[in-house]
Amino acid sequence: MVRKLIILLLLVSNITIAQTIGNIDVKGLLKYSTFYTAVNGGTSLSDVDVFSVDNGLSTQTVSTPYDYNFTIGLRKIARFGYENKAQTFYDGTESNYSDAATVGKVKGVEYLFEVDYKRQEGVDYMDQHHFIRFSSDDGCPDELCINFFALKIEYLEDGFADIKYFEASERYRHRKNKNLSWNIGLTHRLAEPYGYNALDEWMLDNGDLHYTYLALQEGYEVDVYSNSYYSPSGELVATSAEVWEAVVIPDVLADYTEKKRNELKKTIQHSFVVGFDYYKYSKKTWMHAWGSLMPYHYDDGSEFSYHNYVDGQWYDYSGGLIYGIKVNKQLGYFVEGKYNKYWNREWYDFKLGLNYTIF
Repeated sequence: MVRKLIILLLLVSNITIAQTIGNIDVKGLLKYSTFYTAVNGGTSLSDVDVFSVDNGLSTQTVSTPYDYNFTIGLRKIARFGYENKAQTFYDGTESNYSDAATVGKVKGVEYLFEVDYKRQEGVDYMDQHHFIRFSSDDGCPDELCINFFALKIEYLEDGFADIKYFEASERYRHRKNKNLSWNIGLTHRLAEPYGYNALDEWMLDNGDLHYTYLALQEGYEVDVYSNSYYSPSGELVATSAEVWEAVVIPDVLADYTEKKRNELKKTIQHSFVVGFDYYKYSKKTWMHAWGSLMPYHYDDGSEFSYHNYVDGQWYDYSGGLIYGIKVNKQLGYFVEGKYNKYWNREWYDFKLGLNYTIF
């Protein structure tokens, strides 16, 4: 029954969306858009001297390569009243929290396509954020309008937070007043089966882990008589049980977990979503807030459904707040941030501060 209801809502919403998008001026999609690319870099951690006295005093210097960030992107997003373009160029270091909002400042299509290749403290990773956001308003004076809806298709990969998913949502909006609107609809997320733990099958009844058998399965060899431990390539990696357990085994477990995660197929999660958007701006004070809550998730009964790792349903949610006030000509302060929690994984950004003009 729930699955039929989801399909019905998808059909109705997609028909409405298709009718509205059919009237979009395709030539205007690239108007005022900006393509940008930039490279940023700097010194990373300083060199560290490591001392050893195994065979007399020896010193090894551990160097961390420089940090860098290579960004390439295309964006067309209308700036809210509190946003000012202080920089002449986009350089990839901008932190626009409003990009996470469900609804844009203007009706129509907005988009962002950005890829960042980064190295931070010697660790290489990639971030991606792509989305197409469509906000509709047919201009009717009533609070409930048939064509008053929001559509957002998004792909997010945060290498530092180890989160990656594709999400599409379609929501009908109830306009409370010119500043506040509520929304309700469906979201569909495609991601790896978060909650799956590849090491569960190797756990013993007493809670310990059968790590040596796991290492043997992965191609490692153990010579208990000579106390020698070899990697799958035949390299001697440890000459004592202490080094084997403290140094080698953690790498074995990490490699095994990563391999098993990569072998799994992506799962799709259909969820009901409710949320709000609030925006009010003046030259002296402004507030922009948004939030989404997913209280119910359809269980398709698959082997790696997140329902198998939690007790029934769970709550996924996200939100953001941008607030600023100019107390007088000299003093002003601000609070900005966004927070996400999906599949019990959290990632967030925030900043706050004050400005005081002395003269």
